[in-house]
Amino acid sequence: MAISIQVQNTPNPNSVKINTDQTIFEGPSSTSLKNGDATDHPLAAALLSIEGVDNIFGIRDFVTISKTADAEWDTILPQVEQAFVSVYN
Repeated sequence: MAISIQVQNTPNPNSVKINTDQTIFEGPSSTSLKNGDATDHPLAAALLSIEGVDNIFGIRDFVTISKTADAEWDTILPQVEQAFVSVYN
């Protein structure tokens, strides 16, 4: 089943929140990973492999992605969308 995502700006210009219509992180605890951390979660691994992504924080049906200061959202967001398509379609 395809996943639907919605990008939401945050007060931090280096972070965006991605809301989804499905559970992407199971369980009651959050997932917080930095670039270079190892993970078996397919979406987390895909997001962290994007150049310019510094860290992610996710729980249930959303993930917040933070970028490095010199990275551009115009470059990162299409790759984020592709990561969701690759993992959930």
